[in-house]
Amino acid sequence: MKQPDPDIARHKRALRKELRARRRALSATEQHHAAKGLIRQVRRHPDYSRTRRIALYWANDGEINLNPLIKQLVGDGKSLFLPVLNPLDPVRPHLWFCHWRPGEPMRRNRFGIPEPANPERIPTWTLDWVLMPLVGFDAEGGRLGMGGGFYDRTFAHEQRWPQQPQRLGVAHECQRVIAIPQEGWDLPLAAVITDQRVYK
Repeated sequence: MKQPDPDIARHKRALRKELRARRRALSATEQHHAAKGLIRQVRRHPDYSRTRRIALYWANDGEINLNPLIKQLVGDGKSLFLPVLNPLDPVRPHLWFCHWRPGEPMRRNRFGIPEPANPERIPTWTLDWVLMPLVGFDAEGGRLGMGGGFYDRTFAHEQRWPQQPQRLGVAHECQRVIAIPQEGWDLPLAAVITDQRVYK
């Protein structure tokens, strides 16, 4: 496997620090408006009406609050799924996606992020959309994650699947930068949805 470029790695670390601080600095009012704006943008996506199975994530660390979106998705008849760290590979785990309904029991994983307590795993390729968290993005679909590589490993062999879910990044508009430095294993996004617009 190709080794990380140290210059790119340094650039990514600096971007992560800057952009995480930027989203944490948003006020409660700004976060509220962002959550409402995200609903509008998600529902404006041209594929939304025919999308049925949507994976999302539990927002934290200044990410857009997804609870209002979750309520809307349920109201629109979507089936929801949450990621769970694959317990069979604790060293370099990928993600499982498990069916979830609001109000069902949750447990915290080793990062303190809630996961379904009684996971009902489904094949990842059966999802329509995977809404992915990110720290930063660019208008060309470049994504800067937290650096754990969980999503990259999960989708590394998607070309072998019967079909590929659309990977859509979700972010505050303030997390956009001119260009995200990319490496060979970084997977591009089909689109990024912010509180203000959809970047395709």
